[in-house]
Amino acid sequence: MVYVRAKTVKGDKYLYLVKSKWDSKKNTSRQEIIKYLGKASLVKLNDVPEDYRKDPKILSFLTTHSGENIEKNQKLIDKVKKELFNGLTKGDLDRCLDIFESFEKTNTLNVFYDSVLKPIMYKIGDLWESNELSVATEHVSSNIAKELVSIITERNSILKKKNKILVCTPSGEEHNLGCNVIQSFLQSKGYTVYNISPSAPTESVLSFIDDKKPHAIFVSITLEDNIKSGQRLVSKINSEYNVPVLVGGQAVEGKDYKFDGEIIQNQLLEKIPRIIKQAMK
Repeated sequence: MVYVRAKTVKGDKYLYLVKSKWDSKKNTSRQEIIKYLGKASLVKLNDVPEDYRKDPKILSFLTTHSGENIEKNQKLIDKVKKELFNGLTKGDLDRCLDIFESFEKTNTLNVFYDSVLKPIMYKIGDLWESNELSVATEHVSSNIAKELVSIITERNSILKKKNKILVCTPSGEEHNLGCNVIQSFLQSKGYTVYNISPSAPTESVLSFIDDKKPHAIFVSITLEDNIKSGQRLVSKINSEYNVPVLVGGQAVEGKDYKFDGEIIQNQLLEKIPRIIKQAMK
């Protein structure tokens, strides 16, 4: 496995392209430096050996740590957001797919969801609430977004024997785009994901937990009207099962609601696997 490692010296970050190799004698992995790339703020994609320039992990790392790449990529993200907004509001699924496929060539799946799709859907919701967007256009946009995520999920899912994750919403919550995005990202990382959203009755959720025995549960809440229902669902799960429950969604962003489970706010998708691992300890 090849990746970029950062080393901080006197406050400045320096990047190395390294390869992880398994040492069978010591029963551990060791790092082998392929190339010293230089000071993070000055590193360009062309500094990476050509064989590794299209690696998604390397592209993602450089986007996060290289000053030039950050500025360049932000301009791309702003451009793609405008294009995808137009595609969604016009109900043009093919155009939206083309936009995603082009973006994916230089960015990772989590960046598309976190930095492009999520802010666009928030914008569409805000425009609808302020009567600047019709109900019909909002519905069309949401449905196209769900279809887009569904297609991306099918294309990017990989089969690995990782932990089983249950994704659900409380009774009454009919919005599940967030659940679909979580499913899409985790399946791309090799998790087994059971997405039973939207609005499954509490007893159905509990019965499903009995049957599948997931290692962790995500509860997504989009509307504040469903907070109490979500609190009841989480409390019921915790009273009957010893399984970590993670709560997220637009309704809890920036709020101080109390849940028996761990609340996830303003977390990037790439952090979710680590959160799951910590919650399961």
